[in-house]
Amino acid sequence: MIGTGYVGLVSGACFSDFGHDVVCVDKDARKIELLHQNVMPIYEPGLAELVASNVKAGRLSFTTDLAEGIKDADAIFIGVGTPSRRGDGHADLTYVFAAAQEIAENLTKDSVIVTKSTVPVGTGDEVERIMNEFAPGKGAMVVSNPEFLREGAAIEDFKRPDRVVIGTEDEKARDVMRAIYRPLSLNQNAPLLFVGRRTSELIKYAANAFLAVKITFINEIADLCEQVGANVQEVSRGIGMDNRIGAKFLHAGPGYGGSCFPKDTLALMKTADDNDTPLRIVEATVQVNDARKRAMGRKVIKAMGGDVRGKSVAILGLTFKPNTDDMRDAPSIAVIQALQDAGATVKAYDPEGVEQASKMLTDVEFSESPYAAADGADALVIVTEWDEFRALDLGRMKGLLKTPLLVDLRNIYPPEEAAKAGFTLVGVGRGA
Repeated sequence: MIGTGYVGLVSGACFSDFGHDVVCVDKDARKIELLHQNVMPIYEPGLAELVASNVKAGRLSFTTDLAEGIKDADAIFIGVGTPSRRGDGHADLTYVFAAAQEIAENLTKDSVIVTKSTVPVGTGDEVERIMNEFAPGKGAMVVSNPEFLREGAAIEDFKRPDRVVIGTEDEKARDVMRAIYRPLSLNQNAPLLFVGRRTSELIKYAANAFLAVKITFINEIADLCEQVGANVQEVSRGIGMDNRIGAKFLHAGPGYGGSCFPKDTLALMKTADDNDTPLRIVEATVQVNDARKRAMGRKVIKAMGGDVRGKSVAILGLTFKPNTDDMRDAPSIAVIQALQDAGATVKAYDPEGVEQASKMLTDVEFSESPYAAADGADALVIVTEWDEFRALDLGRMKGLLKTPLLVDLRNIYPPEEAAKAGFTLVGVGRGA
């Protein structure tokens, strides 16, 4: 497994838990040293325990030496980062191609080269070209196998997937991939979907774009609900009960963020433009979502009377979603910037995201608990729906706040519960 970031480390640990012998390779010597000490570079529930048990069993190891790592490997997975490229927003494939070349230069046997990273259509073709140039006659078979892991639930997603997409038309490569994923059939009849390599690459982007569209759609419906006196939560339930639509990703909020949806929608748009097939719905989704995050900051300002200069706001939740420390494109960043631009001071609390948030946010006072953040603040704002925010002592909170104002951007608290505690509640999409 080349790369020990989110995709590589979770995938490598899970494959080893299936019973396979896995070597995780990374050029970052410090990261490998920490992994040898069972210190995880990311926060993911259950990951440290999974890594420790498989290291102890002798199935999982870590190294900076790629040549040693891929020696005798039947399959070599590329799980390096593909961030948005500066300038045009396309996926930056520098790390993918560099890994492919280094693999080719050190290949010793017939191996399946598997692209696990999220890559645009046609990337596998270029990886294959690199293999043919730097490892001619070595029998490398290039396969696409995109990941569909949700941060915070990645281990469960890997072991009990909705589907495993494998892009190859090489029968020998198919047999290797079937063998790798065979343990899944012990838990369930996990569907292995074999398709062409380019189709596999596009499935990943199409899936993430569709989910982004779904989130953005319900957020716009939430805005309409506020204007016409409807309740978006009930609208969501009403439409989600239709099996053709489904209930997931219909929760109104401050917009999507994270490491996947923002960069993947942008990369898909660029691929579409390059092929003279613009995706207008995806373009609108990206524009609406970007605008929504800062609009949530204005929503807080409006709830506080329209003037927040000299006032203090307590922010609960910084990461883009719960059960992760990932701050990439988190809505909290735009919300806090809007508040600071309007003259407010911000105190914030997050169970896992403070270390990452402190690298991205300035002039924010980070607190040790939700109650410390609320102490002396003029408003309390919930941005990320961590479980520990679902049962706050609202009576205690009211006593700490200067003003009993709760802006709940995740609709955690029912209006009647907030009212009973003496709070003025402002939610999302609840106009009645």
